[in-house]
Amino acid sequence: MQNKKKSFSTAMLIIPWLTVPFIGKTAFFRFLPVASFVNLFISILSLIANRKNWWKNKNPLSPGPIDFSYILGPFYVATLWIFKLSYGNFPKYLLLNILLDFINAFPLGQIWERMGIFKFKKMKHVTWYLICVLLSIIIYAYQYTVEKSIKKPEPQD
Repeated sequence: MQNKKKSFSTAMLIIPWLTVPFIGKTAFFRFLPVASFVNLFISILSLIANRKNWWKNKNPLSPGPIDFSYILGPFYVATLWIFKLSYGNFPKYLLLNILLDFINAFPLGQIWERMGIFKFKKMKHVTWYLICVLLSIIIYAYQYTVEKSIKKPEPQD
């Protein structure tokens, strides 16, 4: 069983990155800061979750409270893709996040629990879902702020 968990975790880390070349170099670098920001946030949240016993990481690739195969795999790459496909159209972005966060929190979350990758303890799937949706709004504002600060003002005559 341990080998199955390691194989699954390795695949969860590697397979999403196989799609990154299709994102395009410009979009990749444009959305790299927001993907890194949200993954730092999720890593810190994982440390807090460990102390509060919200969930338990049972991932054999990254012992400890932070599941790097999830954070650096599907979560990171999905953030890049969601921004590439919908940034600039907030309703589309939010709808896409609501849908994907639902899939992440419920069917996928339950599958990962059954596989022994992690286990929600004092946190419920719905709470994780709501955190992810709220976080998607926060990171949209973060990306907007990053882009606004990078844009140069138009020259005045």
